[in-house]
Amino acid sequence: MDLWQAISVLVRRWYVALSALLLTITAAYGMYATIPTQYVSTTLMVLTVPTSGSYRMPQPNHPNPLVNPLLNFDGGLNMTASIMVQVLGGPEVAGQLGVHEDSKTTYVVHNGHPNPELLINAPFVVIEGTSPSPQDAKRIVERVAERAQVELKRRQQLLGSPPETFIVLTPMIGPTEPQAERGGKTRTAAVVLALGLMAALGASYATESVMTGLRRRQEQPPPSQAAAPAEEAVLPR
Repeated sequence: MDLWQAISVLVRRWYVALSALLLTITAAYGMYATIPTQYVSTTLMVLTVPTSGSYRMPQPNHPNPLVNPLLNFDGGLNMTASIMVQVLGGPEVAGQLGVHEDSKTTYVVHNGHPNPELLINAPFVVIEGTSPSPQDAKRIVERVAERAQVELKRRQQLLGSPPETFIVLTPMIGPTEPQAERGGKTRTAAVVLALGLMAALGASYATESVMTGLRRRQEQPPPSQAAAPAEEAVLPR
């Protein structure tokens, strides 16, 4: 079936296509209105070395300088950011913050790269909170940021780092005011609309096929009339 034949089918069966199209638009609007709007808040935190440096000068009872283990190798800040991302994004910390698999309010932690393999490339900790409530989206970002400070300090204490060499986690941006994220709703409605349009075309072609078959059956003569000439042909003269 070429383009013009398809258009002619739609013109002849416009009532079927129009009905299906109206149902599709109604369904797409219903899906768009039903899915709640998600609000997103973000904060950007950066890891920095303290002004006193990454080690403490030798003391009389400690002839060797005491070094912060997290800064005792190249890329120390980047590696620490990777550790913080993994810790904050883990299920244990999320559960303690009240975020579970079925929670409407969620968060993700990364360092600016969506690819986990690139986590050690920047000393950033980015926290994004998502929730149907703008207040909850901003609140979860604040809570995770506070927990990040606690986790960073605790891990440096466990490593025995001198307090004056502790890595500093400084907020640079945010938490930002929650912004409405309607991309998911729009994509869902677009998928429903596309499927509905395909269904409208299919319904039009199916109706055309059924009506054509019925018309051909009506145009055929009844079996009795078709058999009569054959019977007359075999009668003896």
